[in-house]
Amino acid sequence: MKFEWIVTEQEILLKTFLRQQGVSKKLLAKIKFQGGTLLVNGVERTVRHFVQVHDVVTVIIPDEGEHETMLPYASILDIVYEDDHILVVNKPSGVASIPAQYHPNGTMANRVKYYYNQQNYVNRIIHVVTRLDRDTTGLMLFAKHGFAHAMLDKQLQDGRLKKHYMALVSGRIETLEKMAMIDLPIGRDMTSLIKRQVIATGQRALTEYQLVQRTEQVALVDVQLHTGRTHQIRVHFSALGCPLLGDNMYDGNCDLGITRQALHCRRLVFDHPFTKEKIEIQQPLPTDMARLIN
Repeated sequence: MKFEWIVTEQEILLKTFLRQQGVSKKLLAKIKFQGGTLLVNGVERTVRHFVQVHDVVTVIIPDEGEHETMLPYASILDIVYEDDHILVVNKPSGVASIPAQYHPNGTMANRVKYYYNQQNYVNRIIHVVTRLDRDTTGLMLFAKHGFAHAMLDKQLQDGRLKKHYMALVSGRIETLEKMAMIDLPIGRDMTSLIKRQVIATGQRALTEYQLVQRTEQVALVDVQLHTGRTHQIRVHFSALGCPLLGDNMYDGNCDLGITRQALHCRRLVFDHPFTKEKIEIQQPLPTDMARLIN
């Protein structure tokens, strides 16, 4: 895969210039030892070469191949957005994001692997940028190669990649504010291998929400994560006394027609790692949540 930039600074070390473009030390090593190439104005150079203003820098990254242990799983992906660097899919309920020891196949990663195989892509390593819990629906972001993954992961870490969710909650919904930030630390619940809880010794967790609609039994909230703790939205709303509908792990109401946690990733906002264009992708509510709201 080839990437190209034009130098805008006077006399700068090629290594420094590439770092400014997001090329990591690890990626430079891959280019050096696995068949990649660095060119300046079409001439092969090393990272110790000094480039000048208006020079054209070309980086050719070797193909990644594939994970031999990642099994393809035949299915039809609901693709929301795709280009040479990014894939965004709409994840259904009941499907895990990545394989685990006792569930090596059938996950979204396995399904994307099958799609890559069908398209005969040269890069078939699965780069998951944003994961969702098994029963959470909505937008899931994949990078189609390691360079894009590193760039998007940096945005995720510094908060420029924003994830917005819609959730249906019940319980003490009369106490919900029109807009608020939940700032409660989350850690492991020692009675479970999976469950989390609000606990003073946990990691700081920030969840911003806006009340969209409220009836006597149910509230619809628009949620934005500012940290990425396991089960963060589910734990935080349970701690408020307003657990998600269908979420039996965190005492959610399972008697209103929804039997999985009523949580949907509806919106992703990020900068395209290479064009720098602002990308905003939205996905409507799934049938079970929409039916209850309507």
